[in-house]
Amino acid sequence: MATINESSVRPRTEGDLEDCARILGEVHRRDGYPVNWPARPGAWISEAAGLGAWVAEREGRVVGHVALAPGSEGDLAPGVWSERSGTGRELTAVVARLFVSPRARGRGIGALLVGRAVREARSRGLQPVLDVVASDAAAAALYERLGWELMATVEQWWGPRRTVTVRCYAAAS
Repeated sequence: MATINESSVRPRTEGDLEDCARILGEVHRRDGYPVNWPARPGAWISEAAGLGAWVAEREGRVVGHVALAPGSEGDLAPGVWSERSGTGRELTAVVARLFVSPRARGRGIGALLVGRAVREARSRGLQPVLDVVASDAAAAALYERLGWELMATVEQWWGPRRTVTVRCYAAAS
């Protein structure tokens, strides 16, 4: 069995998107992430990579993904961080589109991917933040194990007559 370590994480390429979309489909069927299945999964994965995106490989196959992006209008955590720190939203970077193949879980891949995104944010002088749907207990548990701070739990409108509870996290300083 191949060892998973930092060298298993590399920048995502266009050629990885098909594998990433397939894995995302597996994750969605098993865990319900993302809550709203995108019409174009590859484009959804790509759109959140304004500051970078990485994949993890195991035995030569892509098994996980993470992206880093500037906060967008729908992201709550940058605003919460800004209010708490007295700084601008532009000083945050959103860790997004984190998913690991169900068959590859339990090997620290999610932690490696998050760590890579955090290092990139820090190298740019940005505070890593993220939003997670409160019902995704496994994701929240991962972030908390990694020392992320829960800043707030808020209700967010996701469409007509649909409200979702979202937990906003910041990476430890």
